[in-house]
Amino acid sequence: MFDLLILGGTVVDGTGAPRRQADVAISDGRIVAIGELAGEEALETLDATGLLVTPGWVDIHTHYDGQATWDPELGPTSWHGVTTIVTGNCGVGFAPAKPDEHEWLIGLMEGVEDIPGTALAEGITWEWESFPEYLDALDRKRWTMDVGTQISHGAVRAYVMGERGARNEPATPEDIAEMAAIVKEAIAAGALGFSTSRTIAHRAIDGEPVPGTFAAEDELFGIGGALKDLDAGVFELAPMGTAGEDIVSAPKEMAWMRRLSAAIGRPVSFALLQVDTAPGLWKDMLDASLEAVAEGADLWPQVAGRPTGILTGHQTTYCLFDQIPAYAELKAQDLSPDELFAALKDPATRAAITSFTPDTPEQQEAFEGAFAKTFVLGDPPDYEPGHERSLAGIARANGTTPLEVAFDAMMANDGWGLLYLPILNYSDGDLEPTLAMLQHPRAALGLADGGAHVGTICDASMPTFMLTHWVRDRTRGDRLELEWIVKKQTMDTARLYGLHDRGTLEVGMLGDVNLIDFEALELEPPMVLTDLPAGGHRLVQRARGYVATIKRGTVTFKDGTPTGALPGALLRGATTPPVPVG
Repeated sequence: MFDLLILGGTVVDGTGAPRRQADVAISDGRIVAIGELAGEEALETLDATGLLVTPGWVDIHTHYDGQATWDPELGPTSWHGVTTIVTGNCGVGFAPAKPDEHEWLIGLMEGVEDIPGTALAEGITWEWESFPEYLDALDRKRWTMDVGTQISHGAVRAYVMGERGARNEPATPEDIAEMAAIVKEAIAAGALGFSTSRTIAHRAIDGEPVPGTFAAEDELFGIGGALKDLDAGVFELAPMGTAGEDIVSAPKEMAWMRRLSAAIGRPVSFALLQVDTAPGLWKDMLDASLEAVAEGADLWPQVAGRPTGILTGHQTTYCLFDQIPAYAELKAQDLSPDELFAALKDPATRAAITSFTPDTPEQQEAFEGAFAKTFVLGDPPDYEPGHERSLAGIARANGTTPLEVAFDAMMANDGWGLLYLPILNYSDGDLEPTLAMLQHPRAALGLADGGAHVGTICDASMPTFMLTHWVRDRTRGDRLELEWIVKKQTMDTARLYGLHDRGTLEVGMLGDVNLIDFEALELEPPMVLTDLPAGGHRLVQRARGYVATIKRGTVTFKDGTPTGALPGALLRGATTPPVPVG
């Protein structure tokens, strides 16, 4: 008798093989049979007739480092069929941590990843100092998914160098040796890698760049040596030029990354996005990645499946109206959402906001640029909008003003309406560059940033978007094959991090499965919740069409609703391929 039997579904197994009709049986958390299994007995049977049966998604770029200590559900990422995550990206994390560094580490995460410091301070119970102790604390938790994490440069530098490390002073040979020892200890204890950040856009709440931003090669190579010694772990980073600043440094970044990977014999994964200041730079970086591989490096540009887009509304970190005096005066009163919405319904208030005229040519240019690149997102959301959906385009078509269009859109849904401003991966006004990035042979799909940027961006839904937009709905260019997309966010992402026991539906693999009503699969509009600790706000996005998500053979979500089951656990290091059955 099987524990769980999934009958009659269309299996897309994650290997890239053509879809096929098959039944899937799971016992003791692992897949034990695939084929014609009708009539077999099971403790639980799910009818998957008319549904896709896929592996659970493996999301390698999240920031649930703090949330994982208090939230077993790990939404919104878990709402989108994800059964394994990797945290600790971009050089920020919470271990190692001396007792007097807690507040500083919270400020670092708040500044870089836009997670409210009040929520982190309220939510985290510090049960560790060293990184192995942090893993031990996580090991006592259970979630809807498996959680793997990396050790971050910011925390390590501050732990070893104190104020010198926090302020990005050069590391001494003794500092480097101590940092390398800490990283080696973390990898040996189960960290999946080491992460750092070199983009000026990443700053602590006090405005200081992330520790390690200006680290010299001796420091980077010295720490990387810890991965080499253990032949384990990924070296992950956000390089200079990631967000469009200091793009002239991009070739230099590529040069040291390729030498580092070749020297330590480990994968180096770096964030790669299209930036407006150099809209063709991504092509050069991809070409250089292939050249590096030919020379013996193992580089993996990490790319996103859609634009990184700021969401602007009345309860988000950034609002299009922030520079309008009448609106700024309202916000300064620290009104509750209901009080603010009531005030905005006053015709005089509306007129004061929508009649605003910029004071200077520079301000006028900034607003006109925002009107041209800010879009009404719609329901279902459109993440590849044409110019006709911009504030400027709608205003021209309707004989009104962009501010009037924006005001009406943000007052929708009782004042919780949102606008969409793509800031990365949308320089050309379409997703053709993103398509080329996705199709590159060295591209790793990531950058969904679940758990982070909770007041500005909501991209944790990217795994769902990959199916709805790229496979089924895209009208402005080519689409992608379902089998290829499934492989891209299951087997490929799992293998990059050495997770060989998941990512495909094969006998012996973990029973991590999604049952999806593909025709009904739909992203709902993003929304703002106030459910973080200390009443913190966060942007979330749900989906319709996930009939069931299964972790280790246990159903964790049914029709988007959590079952309460928590079969997910901490990942300690790479996992081995399953032993063949029989």
